[in-house]
Amino acid sequence: MTDREEIIKIIETFFEAGKTKDLEPLKDIQLNDSSFSSFSDLPPYDLKDFKTSIELEELRFVSISDYDYAIKNPKLSIFGDFAIVAFELTQKGMLVDTKAYTGEFMEIEGRATFVLIRKDSWKIVHIHLSKIS
Repeated sequence: MTDREEIIKIIETFFEAGKTKDLEPLKDIQLNDSSFSSFSDLPPYDLKDFKTSIELEELRFVSISDYDYAIKNPKLSIFGDFAIVAFELTQKGMLVDTKAYTGEFMEIEGRATFVLIRKDSWKIVHIHLSKIS
């Protein structure tokens, strides 16, 4: 597998966790290190570390049923042991409130930037998700 193929597979694995609800790969594809950081398109909007990011990603993906996503116009640049992937992103599904037994359809049009580092294998070291509308 080429670096490009491996990197794209990692990005897809991230979002596929929302569809499959298999959350374990999230810990494997992201760098569990103090250099990891993320910004999200959902609150809280502060800069997060690895542990907080994983917890919020898991909560997000289990709270959305019928989750689906589309990656559009990806641009992948590799600089030695670093890679940047930027793309437009559509996410949709039913946001479920299990306490009130209600759901609300959500669709987020946004942009995403993933920064990866090669340490034995490619790992996500930074994520930035932002809403367009």
